Amino acid sequence: MPDRCEAIPFETAPDRPEPVLDVASSARSLARLAEQIVRCTPGCCGAAATAHTGGAGAEAPTAVTHPDLSALVAVEWEAGDGPVLHALHTGRPVGVDDLLLEERWPHYRAKALDMGLRASATLPYRRDVLTLAVTVFAFRPSPLGETVRGSAALLGDLAATGLARDLRYHEALAEVEHLESALRSRPVVDQACGIVMYVLGCDAEEAFALLRRISQHTNRKLSDLARALVRTRGHGIEQELQRFRRHT
Repeated sequence: MPDRCEAIPFETAPDRPEPVLDVASSARSLARLAEQIVRCTPGCCGAAATAHTGGAGAEAPTAVTHPDLSALVAVEWEAGDGPVLHALHTGRPVGVDDLLLEERWPHYRAKALDMGLRASATLPYRRDVLTLAVTVFAFRPSPLGETVRGSAALLGDLAATGLARDLRYHEALAEVEHLESALRSRPVVDQACGIVMYVLGCDAEEAFALLRRISQHTNRKLSDLARALVRTRGHGIEQELQRFRRHT
């Protein structure tokens, strides 16, 4: 029986997962950003910063400068509309110059007025798959233009670049971990291919393709399947191998 398969590729990487922010580190960065914006923006009574990668079900960490603002942001996510969500989805700034005159987003408007707020401005910053939304709040009516030209815009731009860099760093670490795992599993996959080649009398390419097919069909990692096959030396798997081979 062959000891290993020649020219067998590494275990194929699974579909690339949606990029995910490191929630703990990004939350700290967003909190610092929100505090800086409040200190640097005249007439601002509070701020919020939200980072989103756009993936389905992806967590969107948000930092606020006052606990009451958490409830206001939550209203948007619960209702599925609001200036922050609109800015995240469109990539365009959203200004609410005077909530008393605002007809969009009734849930957001009601909650904000109940808190004594009269205006807000949300500035989005996109970096690849990441979108950062910076929102400033005011107790008095205030036009969006003042925020766009102020320090909040510059701080948001710099923070978005930093968060995107952190996201790429964590993606690189995950890729390295996956490659190391593939390298560790290579020998046992080779041995399993050798067993399949012996049992079926097939070549290395067909043996590897068959193992991959069984892995996908049974929702088991290829490396786990290979270890089980090596551990049993292929005993009792002949019929299953033949069945999958016939359905090629």
